[in-house]
Amino acid sequence: MYKRWYDKDPAVSLAVSLLRNASIENQYKYAEFIVSKAKEYGVVLESNALTGAFNYILRRWYDNDEKLAEAFEYLQKASVEHQKAIALDLIHLIQES
Repeated sequence: MYKRWYDKDPAVSLAVSLLRNASIENQYKYAEFIVSKAKEYGVVLESNALTGAFNYILRRWYDNDEKLAEAFEYLQKASVEHQKAIALDLIHLIQES
């Protein structure tokens, strides 16, 4: 039903949309925030997960940038509950910016 993994939850979908529409400088800031929050929740990427992401044709808007791709890998690997928590914190951060 959902085309993209992050569309399953409205909060995650909104956070991704807001991030996508931010300036590249802010996208980097938000990407670092996502990685930091995901690590706080114990998310660990496989050592070759990010490298593997660049071994296929880049189709997603965030695949063109290593920092953004890493942030999305962390977000995707988080549990559904943690994805939502990170998304809500990110929305709050974006609104304050």
